[in-house]
Amino acid sequence: MSFRISGLDPAPFRALYGLSDAALAAAGVERVRVDVCPGFPDRVELRDGAPGEHVLLLNFVHQPADTPYRASHAIFVLEGAEHACILENEVPEALRPRTISLRAFDVGHRIVAADLCEGEALPASIERLFDDPAVAYLQAHYAKYGCYAARVERT
Repeated sequence: MSFRISGLDPAPFRALYGLSDAALAAAGVERVRVDVCPGFPDRVELRDGAPGEHVLLLNFVHQPADTPYRASHAIFVLEGAEHACILENEVPEALRPRTISLRAFDVGHRIVAADLCEGEALPASIERLFDDPAVAYLQAHYAKYGCYAARVERT
């Protein structure tokens, strides 16, 4: 089964790039200097920030549907990220070395299934979840911290 893993659109974050620390703090955002890799997975380019780069730590509504599953959590966005990573039938760099929680949602944005796997095993887990016709899309989360990682769709 073919699938696509997509990073976030950078457009909503561009206004934050280059702001002063005080302006970011007023918006509830923190600028963090990357000091170790892996450790700061960007949600736009779906790669870990490199030492010396800056990421923005902010709260993001990753499940905006008006259901009991509406959710937000902290994410990192690489300051200056301009192009969302979109990969077909391939696991992005930032997901490969981590344990991933996959949450399967139906068209009503309700969880109908879930799985936990290592990043390298994502294709098999994705295929197994998409075998269920009730599954409309998946969300990948970093299992250790519970943060949203990426969206997965059938292609």
